[in-house]
Amino acid sequence: MAETRMDAAGGLSVTTGVDVDDAVRRLVGDDVPRRLAAADATLWGPEAEAEAAIRLGWVDTFTRSRRLLPELARVRDALAGSGVDRVVLAGMGGSSLAPEVICRTLDRPLTVLDTTDPGQIRDALAAAPLERTVVVVSSKSGGTVETESLRRVWVQAFTDAGIADVGGHFVVVTDPASPLEQLATAMGAHVFLADPDVGGRYSALTAFGLVPAALAGVDVAELLDDAETFAATLAADPPENPALLLGALLASRPTFSIADDGSGIVGLGDWVEQLLAESTGKGGTGVLPVVVESPDAPGARADGVLSVLVGGAKPPGFPGGSRPEAPDVAVNGPLGAQFLCWEAATAFAGRLLGIDPFDQPNVAESKDNTKRILESGVPAEEPAFRDGTVEGFGTDAGDLTAALRDLAGQVGPEGYLAVMAYLDREGDAEAAGLRRLLARVVDAPVTFGWGPRFLHSTGQFHKGGRPTGVFLQITADPGSPLEVPGRPYDFARLQEAQAAGDRQALRDRGRPLLWLRLSDRGDGIRRLAAAAEEISRS
Repeated sequence: MAETRMDAAGGLSVTTGVDVDDAVRRLVGDDVPRRLAAADATLWGPEAEAEAAIRLGWVDTFTRSRRLLPELARVRDALAGSGVDRVVLAGMGGSSLAPEVICRTLDRPLTVLDTTDPGQIRDALAAAPLERTVVVVSSKSGGTVETESLRRVWVQAFTDAGIADVGGHFVVVTDPASPLEQLATAMGAHVFLADPDVGGRYSALTAFGLVPAALAGVDVAELLDDAETFAATLAADPPENPALLLGALLASRPTFSIADDGSGIVGLGDWVEQLLAESTGKGGTGVLPVVVESPDAPGARADGVLSVLVGGAKPPGFPGGSRPEAPDVAVNGPLGAQFLCWEAATAFAGRLLGIDPFDQPNVAESKDNTKRILESGVPAEEPAFRDGTVEGFGTDAGDLTAALRDLAGQVGPEGYLAVMAYLDREGDAEAAGLRRLLARVVDAPVTFGWGPRFLHSTGQFHKGGRPTGVFLQITADPGSPLEVPGRPYDFARLQEAQAAGDRQALRDRGRPLLWLRLSDRGDGIRRLAAAAEEISRS
């Protein structure tokens, strides 16, 4: 490693042995820190200016978010007084990832539904008495199909249970004047309006991140305090601008891995993944985040990969460090500061990469495909093979092991493998282990995403980022149907249409894609794991 450098201020530090001094000097020379802190929309060029002008509220949103606190306390106390002690969050992407990190980190119970899997939804409906449940419906646009479908099924469940005040069991978070605001008012729900000048993936410290967490029992004022302390560093010169150093580091490599190393912060990598992938993955470029299970997990360190640890033990070259194998970067600080630091670092990296970090030009494509397929039906395809409980499509292989081996062989030296699982994130959790197994097979980055959740984050990178991805899509038979009230489709059909729409978007770009359909989820996942193990041994 090069000489160790630590930039620290505002309660957070970024430590590295990677030399990015030239990039830092360019940013400072162009007065980028001061201009970002002043919400200068011209930083990313004329084509990005119009979007940036309405998306930079996150720079100081923590000040406006304090206005939410009295009403949050009132609603929380009113719900508690009515015996409501279970919080369910229905939201996708930036509307759910931050509150999930907050509640997992602070050990507060929050049921997150960012899925269309009928089994996972059905389990959430049955998990606790409905009279003790409040559902937070979060959607910036107010028109997200997954969120609206979930709202409908919970309205029906409360109605069927004979609950008189159905609206009183809902809290809605949305932008001012969205269709959801009007609907929420009509149904008698509690309404919190988010900052309209903050995009979804930068919304951790707005109502989208704070309302579900506060209702679950988190003292969110502490998050705002930490962010406010850190905010004073955004306009500073090095070494008192940790986000500036982190942004230069992120822009220095095409891929970075992120793992926790004893920080006490749980799941931050998933939130960082959606922030960086969706913000930078466009125009055929971008920085690919790879969330790994531990600092020594397969794929955490490789040629061309920047290894990042959040918190915990630092390597020997770092102050106070003891880890025998040094990561490239360590980021240490409280959660509120982490949110703001990574957001600013993403904006700095966007400047260095020459991209607009606030738009998402390819996200709508899979949504449009889904809508068409819901209307016309999923195109019929014949499987290339049947291997026990696994059917394979889009391959010439005759069995599962051969199909996985062929797919792995298509990952080029600049490529990556993305595993996309349209399954139950709770009931089929063991599927996430496929990332680790396949990372032992593929000499390239391997990512894992739950569908349709990833469509609102890494899905942008898959389509608009570097055109080197190879894709493994996993779907499964849904079991018994679960209706979407008032819609001509059920959740199984919606999930199937989303997977088919994403396949279409990737195939239209000529991306290699293997689709595996499981007739039995448990057995199919075990067969997949065994095939990956066999390939790694050979």
